[in-house]
Amino acid sequence: MLTALGALGIRAVVEDEAGTLAVAGGRGHIPEGDADLNVGNAGTAMRFLTALVALGYGRYRLDGTPRMRARPIGPLVDGLRALGALVEYEGTEGCPPLVVHARGLAGGEVAFETPPSSQFVSALLMVAPYARQDVLLSIAGRLTSRPYVDMTIATMRSLGVEVLEGDDQRFVVAASQRYRAGEYTIEPDASAATYFWSAAAITGGELLVRGLTRASRQGDVGFVDVLAQMGCRVQETDEGIAVAAPADGRLRGVAVDLNEMPDTVQTLAVTALFADGPTEITNVANLRIKETDRIAALATELGRLGARVTARADGLTIHPPPHIVPAAIDTYDDHRMAMSFALAGLRVDGLVIRDAGCVSKSFPGFFDVLERLSMGADGPPPDVGTGA
Repeated sequence: MLTALGALGIRAVVEDEAGTLAVAGGRGHIPEGDADLNVGNAGTAMRFLTALVALGYGRYRLDGTPRMRARPIGPLVDGLRALGALVEYEGTEGCPPLVVHARGLAGGEVAFETPPSSQFVSALLMVAPYARQDVLLSIAGRLTSRPYVDMTIATMRSLGVEVLEGDDQRFVVAASQRYRAGEYTIEPDASAATYFWSAAAITGGELLVRGLTRASRQGDVGFVDVLAQMGCRVQETDEGIAVAAPADGRLRGVAVDLNEMPDTVQTLAVTALFADGPTEITNVANLRIKETDRIAALATELGRLGARVTARADGLTIHPPPHIVPAAIDTYDDHRMAMSFALAGLRVDGLVIRDAGCVSKSFPGFFDVLERLSMGADGPPPDVGTGA
């Protein structure tokens, strides 16, 4: 993302080791009028940048890995076209690569049925203040990962832009609003925290993640409630949220709808290997269009470890094996596959994670933190927020 912003002439610099990021705003103006952006396999970057460059004036091309070229972006493109953008597909209709012939956004109405990603909605909301007329977004069906849209709106408000919300999933952003420069503190990444909470559950330990509370707008904080259903003990303190393994050492299988926190599915699926009884995960069909088809990938790799897995269009059921079989796990260039299956290695000798370097997409220091935990290093609990 930072590389792409630089290619657009927007200065974004990490200023210190603590991770302070300084962005020089352009009052809605994109300095470069011609840019070729390659986002690799970063779906968030593809969606948000596609909307961003539509505010510019010029030609912008966006592309990525072969997997990115198979990931649908049609609903977002249709939404941008409804707001006056000129976007064309270079290859397969509905998927990158894209060319945006930008001339600013006129504004207007966008109607979604059931968007496969909340990021389509967030992308349009974030650029809406700079349209020439008001923008109305409406969603007829269920909005996947709704907490992320709520987080987007809260961030917009904190930076000076108001979003009007209706009870029927309608959002209105008035034209001529502008973001206000200032400082914004980013809390620890709840998605990254789930790996360490699960590590405690799997190994019979206890772990505190600092800086996260149940008041967080990140939906993945709710993962601790899933662990509680499995028998874990959860405690919120002044410092953060602590998870301890069940007192009797036995995790229970659960049946859960993870539509609002689909990024936790792989974490739960691996944790389920160590539970008594099956675990059923439902309403996560959008996993099919992530960095890989995560439902299919989970079914394959859990099977290598001896689990019996029933995969469905929108979820899966995991029947844990009597004994887990060590195996080499493929990650499919998916950071969450690598981090989730690494948890099994805390209990299973001989497990190998292939292409583990893909964790650099979201959490470059993941294995360093995991090693510190597994060795029982002294000192305060690590800050897992570095996995933002």
